[in-house]
Amino acid sequence: MLYLPKSTEFNKRIPKQKFYENLSTTPAFKIEMKDAVRVIYWRNKIAVSTINLEKGKNVTEIEVFEIQLNRPQLDEGVLRQIDKEIPYHILFLLVYNNRYQAWIGYKEAVVSSGNAFKVGGYYHTEWLAEDKLHLRVEGLNIDAVYENFVRQIAGDKLLNVQGETLEEAIDRSEKKIQLEKQIEKLTVKRQREKQLNRQVEMNMEIKRLRKELEEL
Repeated sequence: MLYLPKSTEFNKRIPKQKFYENLSTTPAFKIEMKDAVRVIYWRNKIAVSTINLEKGKNVTEIEVFEIQLNRPQLDEGVLRQIDKEIPYHILFLLVYNNRYQAWIGYKEAVVSSGNAFKVGGYYHTEWLAEDKLHLRVEGLNIDAVYENFVRQIAGDKLLNVQGETLEEAIDRSEKKIQLEKQIEKLTVKRQREKQLNRQVEMNMEIKRLRKELEEL
């Protein structure tokens, strides 16, 4: 599943209560943790001290958290809250009925806010059997390993354009998602519109958005 050296293994169970006590959580977070999450393990720590890699400029450590679930869905907000407040990059493995999903969010430090992080959109694999989920450590430093984890998990959602940075690829991906949502919303609105002139205006706007989407 994860081709990580034994030197990175941590395998420490983290009580759910630790997240309630140590993070700035909301009531919704606590309810979702109690209802959806069965147990959490800190499986691996990828750092200069545990693996033969050079230090990253933006990523100092990658933690691997395994979250075993009571049901096959977990509110993304739970991952986001954990990600925002733990000052390291995190690869999440969700487990339900012996099937696995890998989740990762593009995470950047907020320069003006100490250890605070901003997390963009999340990418995840399908539910897979353990022997079908293949994630490899690729790169000479921890920045590169993290970038390759994101690209492996995102798959076709992130086009690999030569010379494009991960940040640029994610920015383009998120713009595409926003344009698709705008087109969908406007299409529904057009179908309900009674006035012909408004329908024509909406058609023109939909065409403009589709052209912008194609250019991305």
